[in-house]
Amino acid sequence: MNFNKILAPLAIVVLTIGAWRQFGWAGIALAAGGVIMWILLHFTRLMHILKKASQRPIGHVASAVMLNAKLKKGMTLMHVIAMTKSLGALLTPKDEQPEIFLWTDPGQSSVSCTFVAGKLQEWALTRPAQEPPAPDVK
Repeated sequence: MNFNKILAPLAIVVLTIGAWRQFGWAGIALAAGGVIMWILLHFTRLMHILKKASQRPIGHVASAVMLNAKLKKGMTLMHVIAMTKSLGALLTPKDEQPEIFLWTDPGQSSVSCTFVAGKLQEWALTRPAQEPPAPDVK
């Protein structure tokens, strides 16, 4: 169960009730102002991340190996987009769960990430096949 979906609204209600009991209508106005400011901060961060991602090619990352090392189970899609500064290339049909996104680096290494309900469940690093070095002919 995702407690953030329960705790955030519960905290807002508790703070609003506490503000009402302590300061009356002025307390409710203060609590509402704080909640609106919190929402605006999150919205501004979201827009900033998406603006940066829109200026890069879809599915591009500087280093797939470094991305693979930084990923952790449970990360949100927005956090991964912020790390890569790029939208991932969607490999599954739109609005179908699980969603699989792919990021590829200039060396053709790629990271495939599987998201369920916007949370990272698993990922896999794929590297191109290495050709054996040619023998020296003297």
